[in-house]
Amino acid sequence: MSTASTEGNRRFVRRLLPVAGGSLVAAAGALIAVGCFLGLYVRPTSDDWCAAWKSRDLGVLGITHDFYATQNGRITNAFLSGIVYGDGLAGMKILPTVIAVAFTVGLVLLGIRFLRCLGVKPPVLLLVAAALAVQAVIYYGGTRSYQVLLWTPATISHTVPGVIGVWALLLGIWTVRQPRTALRAGGFAAAFLIGFAIGTLSESFSLVSGLLAACVALLAVPRLGLARTWHPFTWCLLWCSGVVCGLIVLTTSPGARWRRAQQPPKESMLSAGELRGTYEDWLHMWDTVTGQWAYLGAAAVGVLLGLGAGLAAPVPAPGKRESGRAVPRKMLAALLVLPVIVVVLGSFAVVVGLRSGYGPSGWTYARTWTNYLVPMELALCAYGVLLGVWARRYLARRGAAVALPAGIVVAAGLTLASLAVLVPSVKQLTTATVTRAVAWDAQNSRIRTEAAAGATDLGYRPMYIGSLAEPFFTSDYQRDWVSACVSTWYGIERIHRL
Repeated sequence: MSTASTEGNRRFVRRLLPVAGGSLVAAAGALIAVGCFLGLYVRPTSDDWCAAWKSRDLGVLGITHDFYATQNGRITNAFLSGIVYGDGLAGMKILPTVIAVAFTVGLVLLGIRFLRCLGVKPPVLLLVAAALAVQAVIYYGGTRSYQVLLWTPATISHTVPGVIGVWALLLGIWTVRQPRTALRAGGFAAAFLIGFAIGTLSESFSLVSGLLAACVALLAVPRLGLARTWHPFTWCLLWCSGVVCGLIVLTTSPGARWRRAQQPPKESMLSAGELRGTYEDWLHMWDTVTGQWAYLGAAAVGVLLGLGAGLAAPVPAPGKRESGRAVPRKMLAALLVLPVIVVVLGSFAVVVGLRSGYGPSGWTYARTWTNYLVPMELALCAYGVLLGVWARRYLARRGAAVALPAGIVVAAGLTLASLAVLVPSVKQLTTATVTRAVAWDAQNSRIRTEAAAGATDLGYRPMYIGSLAEPFFTSDYQRDWVSACVSTWYGIERIHRL
């Protein structure tokens, strides 16, 4: 191929990439923006009622103590709930936007670090597109979109930990590269403290993040050739130590002991019957996950990112790091297999926890799947990037001028198709959320008016959304904790069904 033709093809590709990236930013950004907008229409349901009145009446420290002493021991979870609900319902309305913004920025920064390790210049537009697309499939690809993004108790327990994990990973990268001893010591201390917070925030994410950190620590032993110092190993060890300490505080708390006492006697988790049941639940869960092919959009956008990043600078040979030092083949294979191990074992650990806490139907609590879906989607995107970078290098050697633009179009098209699959569920979520908010506001106004007039027993019409509990979920009013929290929130004695 002539030099002029090659240069013309290169200019065409450089014009094509912004179009592809801009289209994905617009499509994925629109889906994320809808979720942020719907936050304004979020109204209390289920656990919201209890967290709202406790935050109002007890304060941040009060609800934290209440969770530790009487609920479940999740003190970080309670502390965040106290902050979110501390100003009435305003916090729960802006929380989806805070999550989306923090997640986007964290993923873009993490992508920059990853691409620099590959020796290529990060294309910011494509990184933003990838960050938004990955979030879109995480929020809307599952069976419980409302709980994953809009229901505050679930987002604090299962979505926020993923965001914290991304920023903790960035902190870890900064720490191990920090030449100043004092700053590095601060990063190590932060690893333990954040790990402890995670341990008392979400048991599911604690298991997944602890598994990842433990595996990385084993691979980061300097003798194996991946790391030159003990800094990565130390950071991972401190993270795991913090998580373990947090879980110990959680499981030994009076609240956790009380919660376990409410469960009926059952077989040991290590018994043959329980292990078989857990394995079957795990298969059922993965059957549901693999049935949503929109999750593959993360891999497609990763390929696009890899193709675009490969144009910016030369790519080192396989197994070369930023420093130019070769990584042993066995270590390289271990790094490639590591995400698979973490996702597979982490998802099984999540099912074990769900079955232990909620019984045979526990695996259906899809909001908890976010704890391993986040690393799964990030892994798929990373694999896509590696494939795209390799394809760019391969096509450059073969002189296949047409193949590269075609690959960009195909990758962008597959990503757009995966986003398009999500549109019906987003539309349904929008209709349900807005409709409920209008009806809830009308009922809330009536109840407050009647309560101000002195009424103590008021009518309430349940408004179900997101497969969550509402008042009168049980025929025994004494066991109806939702109704009790609604009554306390409004300052009345009890409610009855309309």
